Amino acid sequence: MSTPEGQVVNHIRRLRFEAGEMTQQALATAAGVTRQTINSIEGSKYSPSLELAFKIALVLGQPLERVFEYQQS
Repeated sequence: MSTPEGQVVNHIRRLRFEAGEMTQQALATAAGVTRQTINSIEGSKYSPSLELAFKIALVLGQPLERVFEYQQS
């Protein structure tokens, strides 16, 4: 039996700007990662760990499901 494929999409860029135009660096510092990590997550080149996903949501002041969304193909 095959598993349906999907992808995790994120709304970090939009939410950063809604949060007073927060920079990638400011989000990265608050979440304890590098700016490059945030850039890779925003660009869907990297999926964060569950712990990091929760940290990002907390910094943005949003529930996890508003920041990250799983879309099935």
